[in-house]
Amino acid sequence: MSFYTLCSRSVLFMVSFLMASCFHEEIVPASVNFTYAVTNDDYSIPVEVTFDNKSVGTDHYLWTFEGGDPATSDKRNPGVVRFTEAGTYTITLEAWNDDERNSKEITLRILGTVTPDFEASVATNTISPVDVTITNTTQGGTAYYWKFPQGEPASFAGYSPPVVRYTEPGEHTITLVVENGAERDSISKTISVLPAMAMDFTIEPSFQDEDYEAPLTASLLNTTIGGLTWQWTSTGGQLSRSDAEQSSIYFANPGTYTITLTANNGKETQSISREITVKPNTGLRTHSDVKLGINTAHSTIGSFYSTVLRRVVRKDDPDSLGKYVDIAFFGLNASFTFNRFVSPDSVQNYTFDALSGANTTIFINSQEKCNCGVNFTEADFDQMVTDAPLQNVSIQSLATGLRTFDGSVVPRIVLFLTDDGRKGAIKIKEFHSEGLASYIVVDIKVQKP
Repeated sequence: MSFYTLCSRSVLFMVSFLMASCFHEEIVPASVNFTYAVTNDDYSIPVEVTFDNKSVGTDHYLWTFEGGDPATSDKRNPGVVRFTEAGTYTITLEAWNDDERNSKEITLRILGTVTPDFEASVATNTISPVDVTITNTTQGGTAYYWKFPQGEPASFAGYSPPVVRYTEPGEHTITLVVENGAERDSISKTISVLPAMAMDFTIEPSFQDEDYEAPLTASLLNTTIGGLTWQWTSTGGQLSRSDAEQSSIYFANPGTYTITLTANNGKETQSISREITVKPNTGLRTHSDVKLGINTAHSTIGSFYSTVLRRVVRKDDPDSLGKYVDIAFFGLNASFTFNRFVSPDSVQNYTFDALSGANTTIFINSQEKCNCGVNFTEADFDQMVTDAPLQNVSIQSLATGLRTFDGSVVPRIVLFLTDDGRKGAIKIKEFHSEGLASYIVVDIKVQKP
């Protein structure tokens, strides 16, 4: 072999070795990384998130957006991803090249919109004390703060508060403040609390029984606060309704009786008692210090009187009162030189207007001029506590009974008999001369119907 040939082969071997060394394969690494930004830094739905791919040495990408729209992307930068439901979601980026494949995963928490709400349920009724059960129905919250002014407790932090008790009557506001780390909102509702039970009632005799004499009918006026059901009882008498809120009672006989009212409101029961003393029936009713004007004072003071209504009747009073008038006084002037009591059905003969439905009353104006055998004195009047003295007095319709009297005799006793058969006596105590407004002051004792 020639030297030339040997050298050529050596050179070829060296070149081949060097070329093999230059073409040795090198692996390119795939580094995966990304960041994200939330629009307006608002994590409450709807949430928009922008992802920025920071990967190095990668050519291919696969994004997975759990709960997002879009759900996947193969772009290097996928743009804006929208989340519309609250939750905790996994975001994954896979990136690779021809030699290597890697991935990165993060967790993204999306918060719901804060919608505070609750239900307040009152146990039994709204009468104090009131227990309120609260059910939290808030959406999108993570922290809850409750305020119960004048309640027990007065505040609470947490999802489900305990039962709240109110004892003070009135309007009470319950406030819930809700947060979720990004938003804060509140809601208030009002609970009305009625006063606690307070027992009371009054016994009010009927108009005709205001003297508390038997037989007596009385109204039972229930003024209890905070009661719902009722029970009346009595040691005597006859109740109209024992289970009604308002009732009445009738006593046929005199005596002292105890009336009891028991109330319940679903939470408690209470009772209260009142006494009433019914007096024996005297058969007599007394009207004291009645003012009756002369004819010119009929519009202001009044010249007529009703022993049934126990009131003076004036000129301008309703015509419907005329049928109740049983005493009419006619005084001619302020000097009281000419006076008499006249029957209601004849007042039109004495400067007055006629009374509608007028009745007849017989009077003995002047016992000294009557010559009718009647002698009823001031002492008889003052000592009369029952109608017994009147029962024996004969009051007849005589012309002499209508004879007038003047103001020279004080006191003066005038006797009368009403259309419905009741006997009575009038004691004139005073004559007041005040011009056109002159009047007399009288006491009247008359039998009951």
